[in-house]
Amino acid sequence: MIEVKNIDKSFDGNHVLKNVSAVFDNGKTNMIIGASGSGKTVLMKSVIGLHRIDNGRIEYDGRNLPDMRMSDVRLLRREVGMLFQGSALFDSLSVLENVIYPLEMFAKTTKEEMVERARFCLQHVDLKEKSYNLAPSEISGGMQKRVAIARAIALQPKYLFCDEPNSGLDPQTSLIIDQLIHEITREFDITTIINSHDMNSVMEIGENIIFINKGEKAWQGSKEDIFHVDNEDLNNFVFASELYKKVKKANS
Repeated sequence: MIEVKNIDKSFDGNHVLKNVSAVFDNGKTNMIIGASGSGKTVLMKSVIGLHRIDNGRIEYDGRNLPDMRMSDVRLLRREVGMLFQGSALFDSLSVLENVIYPLEMFAKTTKEEMVERARFCLQHVDLKEKSYNLAPSEISGGMQKRVAIARAIALQPKYLFCDEPNSGLDPQTSLIIDQLIHEITREFDITTIINSHDMNSVMEIGENIIFINKGEKAWQGSKEDIFHVDNEDLNNFVFASELYKKVKKANS
């Protein structure tokens, strides 16, 4: 579990996060949503530690990140997996080598064990062996995302951060990636945090949703709760399209 308590973050006098508190549960898909400029990306980067907060606490199972020594932060990094918006695969490495890469950086195992672990992760995201020696440029965007997920779980992380995981994918592939992230989260009891503006993902796998508006946490709840909330800003954001307005009406 990750818990943020009363965190503030400003840039050059601009108060971007204002006294934000939220709980991100393990074994659930936790989603941060909000309009562009709302502060949701700053919140995720602050939780990861890419931004140093001005006030508050960021607790990883009780360990307060801002108080950690650098040696402890490095140890924590080994417990964290990252799924980047553009997959961020290395073009010069094969599919298999991309997944092995973090193991070579951090795992204290033999080469054979690294290969075995990488193959296990690739099989877990349903990638066939014939793709393992291909370059990222030789596979589809959906397959690239699967490779990126396999790499993110290679070190058996306790915490998984996903930045716009469906960016650039068609709706059907997006649904598959959503379900894959959800299944991995449940199976390995990971604390997964997803930064997203994809309402299909919110409705599909939003078990714990944090809505950020103008730098503040405006609402927290589940995909089931979201249909019954009297919050104008949230409703205007989530149910902006005519289709989702009809969905809300049908579920109200």
